[in-house]
Amino acid sequence: MYAIRALLILAAIAWSATPGQAQDKPFSAFFGEYEGKSISSTEQGLSKRDLSVSIKSKGKGFTLKWTTVTHKPGGKAKRKAYSIDFRPSGRENIFASAMRKNKFGASIPLDPLKGEPYVWGRLHGSTLTVHAMMVTEDGGYEMQVYDRTLTATGLDLTFSRIRDGERFKLIKGTLTKVK
Repeated sequence: MYAIRALLILAAIAWSATPGQAQDKPFSAFFGEYEGKSISSTEQGLSKRDLSVSIKSKGKGFTLKWTTVTHKPGGKAKRKAYSIDFRPSGRENIFASAMRKNKFGASIPLDPLKGEPYVWGRLHGSTLTVHAMMVTEDGGYEMQVYDRTLTATGLDLTFSRIRDGERFKLIKGTLTKVK
C-alpha cells in the first residue's frame, strides 16, 4: 500500500517536472531592446546585417518591432523595419497579430488571400516564434519564421524562409540586450 502511494507521488513529481508549458517563460521575459549582427552566405558572397529588436508590453499582449539593415557590396545598405502588435488568442502561449482595424474598430490579422501576410506568435520554452504566412500569386505559400531565443545576454535569432515546403533562406544572428 505504502509502495503504491510512494510510486504515485514519484510519478506525479516526475510528470510535473517534464518539459512543457510550465517551463515556458512568460512573454514579459522578452521585454527589452536588443541589438546585434548576422552574417549569412548568399550567391553573391557573405551578407552582413545589423539587427535591432524591441519587445514591449501593450495591453494584455505586446508590440514587437524589428529593423534589419543589409549591407550590400559597394557600401550600399538596405533597411527594412516592421512593427506588429500581438494580443492573446484565447489559446495558451499563442498570440494573434493585430495589424489592421476592422469596420468596428477591432484589431485583426491581415488576410493572406489578399496577398497580405497572416502573422501569429508562439511562446515555447525560451523561444518566441513569429510566423508570417503568405499565399503566393500561383496559389502556393511562403512562410517566414523568426525564432528569438532568450540567452544570458540577449537573444539568438534564427530566420528561415520556406516556399512550398523548401527552405531557401536561413539567417542566424545574435543580439545583446541594451535596455
